[in-house]
Amino acid sequence: MALMRLAYASEATFEAQPLEKGVEPHVARILMVSRRNNGRAGLVGGLYYGDNRFFQYLEGEEEFVRETFERIRQDSRHRNIRMLIEEPLDVPTFSNWSMKYVPLSSDVQAFLDKHQLPDFNPAAFSSHQCEEMIDLIRRSSEDQKLVNHDEDSPARVQHSQTLSPGVRYGLLAAGVMIIVAVVAGAVLF
Repeated sequence: MALMRLAYASEATFEAQPLEKGVEPHVARILMVSRRNNGRAGLVGGLYYGDNRFFQYLEGEEEFVRETFERIRQDSRHRNIRMLIEEPLDVPTFSNWSMKYVPLSSDVQAFLDKHQLPDFNPAAFSSHQCEEMIDLIRRSSEDQKLVNHDEDSPARVQHSQTLSPGVRYGLLAAGVMIIVAVVAGAVLF
């Protein structure tokens, strides 16, 4: 299994709407689908949306990263997509997040100020700035400066605690065997 990482920049084709729960509604829909799809594929990463532009970082198995990026390229909500990073990865660098979302924050504004950038335009980032942005997204969970409204929902909690089918069936079989052994032992004594 070959791991890879990928970062891209794109422009939104939609006109930004008023925020709902701190997230632009189109972006909220993207996050909902991304979290579901990325969780299934074992991908992790983060997304930032600002000034009608996206910066997204993905890492995981190469096949799934490439499939996901191809879906994004076909998504009518993105235009002027520019690959920023595409390279092999030795070990995962993100924790267990199917898709972090970093809202407008003082951290991103400080990043823009530090680099004297008038607005958020990741397509113009240098490789060093891309790495800084990835690190900012990665650190955001440690500082609790992210939005993940479905994090504590019952469906999200259930999903995060769900075992794989193989483990589930193995535990079920072991439980049945224990019950049979207890019953057989009771009959013999």
